Amino acid sequence: MSTPTTPRSKTAATPTTPAARLASSSVIQSSPHYTTTRRHSLYGVEDRVIIDPGSRVWKVGFSGEGRPRDLFYPTGRSPNGGSLWSLKRASDPMVRVEEDKLLEVRLQKALRSVFHESLLTDPKARKVILVEHPLLPIYIKDTIARILFENQVPSVSFASSHLLSLFAVGRITGLVIDCGHLESVALPIFAARPLYPQLRTTPMAGARLTSHLRALLLKFATYLPPPTSLSSAANIPAANRATRVPQEVLTDAVVEEIKTRCCFVGNALDVSNADFRDVDIMPLGDQSSDIEAPQSDSLQSESGQESTTSSQRAAESEFSEASGPGVLPPVRHEPGETYLQALASMYTRHSTATDLHMRVTPPTSQQTGTGLGTLIIPGWIRERAAEVLFEGGDVDESSVAEVILDSLLRIPVDLRKTMASSILVIGGTAMLPGFILRLQAELIRALASLQDSRHSTRPDKPLPPVYDRYAALRPLIPYFAILNNPSPPPPATARANANAGKAPALSPAMMAWVGGSLAGALKTGGVEIAREKWDEAELQQRQNDDGDEDSMDLDEIVPKPKNILPDWTRSPLTNGAPPARQPVAPPSVSIPPTPRVEA
Repeated sequence: MSTPTTPRSKTAATPTTPAARLASSSVIQSSPHYTTTRRHSLYGVEDRVIIDPGSRVWKVGFSGEGRPRDLFYPTGRSPNGGSLWSLKRASDPMVRVEEDKLLEVRLQKALRSVFHESLLTDPKARKVILVEHPLLPIYIKDTIARILFENQVPSVSFASSHLLSLFAVGRITGLVIDCGHLESVALPIFAARPLYPQLRTTPMAGARLTSHLRALLLKFATYLPPPTSLSSAANIPAANRATRVPQEVLTDAVVEEIKTRCCFVGNALDVSNADFRDVDIMPLGDQSSDIEAPQSDSLQSESGQESTTSSQRAAESEFSEASGPGVLPPVRHEPGETYLQALASMYTRHSTATDLHMRVTPPTSQQTGTGLGTLIIPGWIRERAAEVLFEGGDVDESSVAEVILDSLLRIPVDLRKTMASSILVIGGTAMLPGFILRLQAELIRALASLQDSRHSTRPDKPLPPVYDRYAALRPLIPYFAILNNPSPPPPATARANANAGKAPALSPAMMAWVGGSLAGALKTGGVEIAREKWDEAELQQRQNDDGDEDSMDLDEIVPKPKNILPDWTRSPLTNGAPPARQPVAPPSVSIPPTPRVEA
């Protein structure tokens, strides 16, 4: 006989879920690797591929994302390969062809790495936005576009890096200074229109800083080779093993690591206060012989004793501070020293940075010892190596501040206040700590009133007026403001207060790519070239080459870039913005009079 069962209640059969858990479970996470509610790029083809091809570092990713997926060196996964291209090009046609072929092979390898290693996507289903530099040579753009279209990319859009950087900070008007690896370029932009005729450039950039840092390290740094045995390491003081830095130690990777991890930009130093009266400074043109330091030159120590704590700390970590007086005593500079030695003496007296010990791989001839060598980096080199970027005076090699001021001089007068109060600093070199603060100080310093120290030899004839290069820009001093200044000075005007430090906290090296990501998400961008249009232009160019049989052989060797590529250096610019359309009045309709009906 079966016993009757008690029916379960309805509430017990269907448990409820709290509202908080329902709200959290309704969020659909598109990818387990990215905490975002937006549909992921790998599951759709609407997002565009954003490529920021630099001469040294490439940044690639999908549109709509806040940061690139991958950053890589196109010449290799380390900075040992150098730049992908340079500012110089061979004048010999045959040598130029070989260079172009080598560049094409490197670009093919880099673009293949973008799609198949970094992004893992099919190039046939992705539109590409190319973040181009304003001075990127047209043959490089033609090579990149040809490689992309050979891989069946639907379309390629060319967008200015300066304009995209302004988009990233929510502006359409401003003066953008891009401090890259090969050169620094200042370009004013008004109402989302780049003013290319007012563009100014200088080679004072990351490459010049790298070569200057290498020369300073060869001249003033100290190298401690590894001891030949453990007994010699305990008995021989490190000061007796100190030598000049061999050139084999300062590889590209070591110099790049010192520049990015150890160097910073110090405050402006008043050189007029330095005591150079007892120093015979050689002229600037004779510095080349002073830079070339011997590879191995023993330095004698005056102290004779040294504490082993610094060497022990150097063995524990890659970088370590030199405590106390250091391994070597400070060099005493006597009258008759060279220009670099005089600068080293002045910077040493006014520097507060500490010396660092860096473990480096010894040269091949010294690899029989135990362990690694030690490179002692003086603190004043860490602080004052970037001074080369702010030393101007040359017409072809202006400083970074002078490039901005020269661009402002060529801007119309009614736009100068707007541009001076909306300066944006981008580029990898601008990531040095203290760079933006020093740049604004140099702008104010360059506009300071000139002091006439001349003396007239003839009392009856007055001296001619002093040439003031930036006299027209001196009233703009209260209006100068940098949008991405991390700690702006107290503003002097309301316009500077509204712009100084108001940009989002984005890395200066990432602003151009973030702007391209924003433009791709909004389905906007620069000049877009479809694959069909590229094929038609290529077919037409082949027909023209076949019809002209008397053309030179050089045209067959060196391919001509397509005319459809955007190039502001050869295409005429429109004068001003397009005129607004006048409202058309509706045509007047005449109403015929109603006939009067009489009874």
